[in-house]
Amino acid sequence: MQQLRMPEVNNVIIAGNLTKDPVFRTTSIGTSVINFSIASNHKYRDHDNQWQDDVCYVGIVAWNKLAESCNERLKKGCGVLIDGELQSRSWKTEDGFTRYIVEIKARRIQFLNKRANVDEFDPDGDVHIIEEDSIIYENNPFEDFPEK
Repeated sequence: MQQLRMPEVNNVIIAGNLTKDPVFRTTSIGTSVINFSIASNHKYRDHDNQWQDDVCYVGIVAWNKLAESCNERLKKGCGVLIDGELQSRSWKTEDGFTRYIVEIKARRIQFLNKRANVDEFDPDGDVHIIEEDSIIYENNPFEDFPEK
């Protein structure tokens, strides 16, 4: 019998609001990186037919120009739509314990809040999609992300 091969798919799309201000830094070789977490809400009806909220907190990391764009635009409470992939990493704490984390490495981020200071590229304060390699300006936050 022929072996079936599992497809290599690692893709996440999630929307939510930042739970606190992002943390921006540069690596020792000058690469920009930003970390933040979002709260993604899910509504459902319980056994009494009452609406309930279920909140999922997810860590996000973005690199390079995408990190720089996020640093300029994001703060606590901002709404974002993230397209990325899951990644896991581990590190040793000062007391010798190993810590593990699973987070989303962002490829594209769509800002869902209008800017306070609009610029010449965004005269109406419309929603933006920011990608790792380029900047794409979109007006409709409900359309799919553009293909690369």
